[in-house]
Amino acid sequence: MLIQRAVLLDGTRTDIRVGEQITEVADGLAARPGETVYDAAGGAVLPGLHDHHLHLRAVAAALHSVRVGPAEVAGAPDLARVLAAARVDADGWIRAVGYHDAVAGPLDRHVLDALSPPAVPARVQHRSGVQWTVNSVGLARIGLAGHPDGRLRSADPSWSSTLLRSEPSLAEISAQLCGYGVTGVTDATPDLSAADVANLHRAHAAGELRQKLHCLAPGKRILHDDELDLEGLTEWVCDVHAAGRTVAVHCVTAAQLVITLEALRCAGGRPGDRVEHAAVVPDGTLSDLAAAGVTVVTQPNFVAERGDQYLADVPAAEHHELWRVASLRRAGVPVALSTDAPFGDADPWAAMRAAVHRRTPAGAILGAAECVSPAEALAMFLGAPTRPASARPVQPGAPGDLCVLSAPPADALADLDRGLVAATVISGELVFQRP
Repeated sequence: MLIQRAVLLDGTRTDIRVGEQITEVADGLAARPGETVYDAAGGAVLPGLHDHHLHLRAVAAALHSVRVGPAEVAGAPDLARVLAAARVDADGWIRAVGYHDAVAGPLDRHVLDALSPPAVPARVQHRSGVQWTVNSVGLARIGLAGHPDGRLRSADPSWSSTLLRSEPSLAEISAQLCGYGVTGVTDATPDLSAADVANLHRAHAAGELRQKLHCLAPGKRILHDDELDLEGLTEWVCDVHAAGRTVAVHCVTAAQLVITLEALRCAGGRPGDRVEHAAVVPDGTLSDLAAAGVTVVTQPNFVAERGDQYLADVPAAEHHELWRVASLRRAGVPVALSTDAPFGDADPWAAMRAAVHRRTPAGAILGAAECVSPAEALAMFLGAPTRPASARPVQPGAPGDLCVLSAPPADALADLDRGLVAATVISGELVFQRP
């Protein structure tokens, strides 16, 4: 196809001929017979956005799950009402997501038994994504009737593999991502088997998932503070590297980050190694992160989504350590952004605005020194899947994946709004066009 009257982010006016790759970038290109022509009408054209960390099947399932976070539910009676009204899914469960203790206090099987409909299996996922709470009916169904509290780790296949689950279609979330200008995704689910990864690639090949796909598994690992094992983590890093792969380590606490950096120091780093989230980065670890050569893939959208809870729960002296971006970049650490959907909002433009403004839902500023410019925030969604912190160019030979905006670059950067996405092109095919 041919995109005419485009404006690149640097202000260059041009036309763009694109197929599987971009073949020509020059002003005044003439349409060829049979070629699809799209008029950008002076709007910005940029590389398609890449969400560097999300969970595809979980996002698809969350679209049809009941949300029970602090924004949706207030107190135990309200939670009971929402669960009573929840739709039982095709597998016979009530599936709820986004829970935080601020809703109705700590949740275990007994509390959930009192709040969920009797005789219906129910499971509630913490908004961090790392834990489910299952009621007694559900525990009996999965063979864990004697479990003491019903709190089960998400990444533990010993129970999750017993669930009879219908694989949710990816078509709906893929269409939503196309509307955001997202042309590629990195699935960061840690416990994907080779068969799971193959199924995702089949969904892409069949057109169910339009976005280009990259998976971190089997090189992704989640850490838990009560099971930190330097020797074991170091051995795992060495094994992954020996297999010719890079590692991606989930770090949401200072302890997890410190032990990860030490394991990488002991094992030796490999170009492309990643730290996922880096939710807490103490001042003393900035230089260590830079020395390790890892890329940090982080989600400042959580400041916009959960910032008021952080202000209440985290000591004030540690607020500046949360979801850092600018200080990491100043220290020389490569940084890319992502949404962590479904645990964060899947809209990358909202994540960009959060990186720029650092404003909580109530309007407070959390970590003003971590603000970045709109151009920096956008660039951190333009990286390649294996080089997330390096923005892709719009030039011949680059992948034919583009996002067309309805406004020129300056206006688009001022707004950073998903509503400006006029069209999305993947491999030279128009997969989204705003009416």
